Amino acid sequence: MIHSFFSRLPAILALTLVSGSAWGIRYGAGIENSQWYLSESVFDCTLTHEVPSYGKAVFRHQAGAELSFYLESHNRLMRPGRGLLVVEAPAWRPGSKSRPVGYIDVDESHRPVTLDARRSMIMISGLLEGMAPTLTRRAWYSDEPIRISLSNINFARSFEGYRGCVASLLPVNFDQIKRSRIPFNSGSTQLSSADYKLLDSIVLYVQADSTVERVFVDGHSDSVGSRINNRALSEQRANIVAEYLIEQGIPKDRVTVRAHGDQFPASRRAADNRRTTIRLQRQGERPALQRANSAYAEDANG
Repeated sequence: MIHSFFSRLPAILALTLVSGSAWGIRYGAGIENSQWYLSESVFDCTLTHEVPSYGKAVFRHQAGAELSFYLESHNRLMRPGRGLLVVEAPAWRPGSKSRPVGYIDVDESHRPVTLDARRSMIMISGLLEGMAPTLTRRAWYSDEPIRISLSNINFARSFEGYRGCVASLLPVNFDQIKRSRIPFNSGSTQLSSADYKLLDSIVLYVQADSTVERVFVDGHSDSVGSRINNRALSEQRANIVAEYLIEQGIPKDRVTVRAHGDQFPASRRAADNRRTTIRLQRQGERPALQRANSAYAEDANG
């Protein structure tokens, strides 16, 4: 029994690097049952590896985001705290030099480990080199260490498909564009190159996602000038955005245009109130407020 796991990590790491021998309770696929499964779409690419008796390990690249990695298990096996991640040689490659990646956080959720793009790529590089990324952390139920290893067997072939999937991802994901804002200068209805780029991304997404059933376009103005003029200006701002979306391929009957003038300010700053907002509504979503009828309407509708 190990009484002070972390105080002995340097010695443990040295043992792992030198011998690569089994230590603690190990979870990992063997040569006979190592599989990587690719799931691909324009929205998301995932490589999933079943870890027998533990759960699964997943590399994920979502549209508009960076690569990430997570472990998932519905059984609590590792104690929350800091674990050690090492890219080590598998048992059938004795003598290969292992590389410590560093300490990582382990929590008590069903996804106890989540890694950023840099450390995810270190793991992928190791797998492509025939190595086995391995996480070591104290067991939840004892002081014995748990070791979770990823097998490189059948990884390279699946990774080629994964790379092709990533190259075909949309530039944005739903969360990034479900509520978008186009700012305007005082009295202006002019769109900038950045605005057109955002609108193009919205068009691409809506055309790809059949669950988006409605696009709400809401025009607003600041309170400078008369209410009548502000209402007309906000309508022009909404129309110029809606017309571009329709010209680029979003069906006209899916676009709802509304103009509010200075009725619903976003803040006390005039610049924040000169805007057109775009909100995407998916099938089954029915916001409580279907009309912009309060100072907080943009949160609910725009």
